[in-house]
Amino acid sequence: MIPRSRAGTLWRALAAAIVVVAATAATTAVAGLLQFKQLATDLAVSAPIAHADVTPLPPPGAPQTLLIIGSDHRAGTSYNSANTDTMMLVRLNAASQTINVLSIPRDLEVQIPGYGTAKINAAYSLGGPNLMIRTIQDNVFPKLRVNHILDVNFRGFSDLVDAIGCVYSMVDHRYYNNTALTDYSSIDIQPGYQKLCGDNESASGALAFVRFRHTDTDIVRNARQQDFIRWAKDQYPTSSLIANRDRLLRIFGENVQTDAGLHSIDGLIGLFDLVLNMDGHTIKTIPFPAILHPLVPGQPDYVTAMPSAEQAAYRAFMTPTPAAKAAPAIALAAGAGRHRGPAALHVGGLVADPADGIGQAARLARVPMPVYYPRLIVAGSQYCSSVTGNCDDPQEPASEYATSYPREYTIHSRHGQPYAAYCMTLVINGALGEYYDVQGTTWPNPPLLDQPTEVKTVDGRRLELFAAGGRLMTVAWRTPSGVYWIENTLAGNIPNRQMVAIAASLTLARR
Repeated sequence: MIPRSRAGTLWRALAAAIVVVAATAATTAVAGLLQFKQLATDLAVSAPIAHADVTPLPPPGAPQTLLIIGSDHRAGTSYNSANTDTMMLVRLNAASQTINVLSIPRDLEVQIPGYGTAKINAAYSLGGPNLMIRTIQDNVFPKLRVNHILDVNFRGFSDLVDAIGCVYSMVDHRYYNNTALTDYSSIDIQPGYQKLCGDNESASGALAFVRFRHTDTDIVRNARQQDFIRWAKDQYPTSSLIANRDRLLRIFGENVQTDAGLHSIDGLIGLFDLVLNMDGHTIKTIPFPAILHPLVPGQPDYVTAMPSAEQAAYRAFMTPTPAAKAAPAIALAAGAGRHRGPAALHVGGLVADPADGIGQAARLARVPMPVYYPRLIVAGSQYCSSVTGNCDDPQEPASEYATSYPREYTIHSRHGQPYAAYCMTLVINGALGEYYDVQGTTWPNPPLLDQPTEVKTVDGRRLELFAAGGRLMTVAWRTPSGVYWIENTLAGNIPNRQMVAIAASLTLARR
């Protein structure tokens, strides 16, 4: 049995930077061969991964599979002192309407070739990316063939996020941990929509947010990382990044180690031409079919999965997403949009809870905008309350949550313009990281709401629907005074019909 990695020492770099930088680098295709020679020079700052276990370069335009690793490894050093918690597969296919992303849980129980039973992230420390690929093929996805490997260190992630001007993120609940009191890294981020910068040394930065796994699970962290990728990609289209490409590619080259194929002109042209053809595609997250088990003191906290479910997830990952049909993409509750009145909004799995919504609104008396609360909430969920402390981390002082549930605050746009905002947080299962949110702001055009997937009128209310991989993540409604939305859990646990019904039930609070 391989010893468990030291808690609190694992730096989790995130692959969002790769998606953004790949889009930027793709634009160099229009500038010709000299740009690709410069890119190859930038990447040559870090030595290629030795004997990388990748398939030969595919024909131009053919689909490719990338393995993106987040680690604390530095090129030229041994892997036995390095750690990884991010193992993300990305499928690029010009015939697909989406970029498919599948994360493998670091705690997955596997048999590492030549070493025995361990968590899959141990394969990286024992043999680097090549042993990790062999372990994935032997235990999880036998048909996996990787075209390129990109190993991102934590400094690269932070610097890239800062270089693109930070990322507006929907923080689902209060994240707080004082490392002086626990073995976990410090974090201090309030709930609600806000701008997160790289800040690799800060408890309130994007790195702290994406690597958090103190009070939830590895599955939720994977979902948080994938959501961050989606937010970053949506906010930074290729056209807005080209002017900053030299700085981004320099950071990329200094902090990302790749296979030798991406140190060649042909390899770079093949990958970035494919990325360029997919500019504007949405991120589709394929959930890993993880089975979580109760923690047994003294035993490894393994995650497992059924082989049949793993193969189904792999098929979904490899399958291109066809173009949407003309028919409505989002199914609503029976009768919704045809009848007025509350009856059209009641769908299975929701309950009416106006009293608690009114109570939350009463605590937002100083917000200089109308406050709306949902009359319907997910059955079994409840509002997080700073009064009752039901969503507090019991290891931390209650005072750290005093202004979090609900929260009234100010959002600043990229130009520094202040806008009033509030956030109500609801919890389904805190141990599994299942929180969803009600957000309101006077900012008329926050980046999250730039491009709705669909617009529907439900019970006389015009709703903007934002989907990722077929799952509604955000449902928004605009008024002359502000914009309001319901945000799904990080993993998108709330079904589409319920998301629409909750948003359609938004009710003005009489304060």
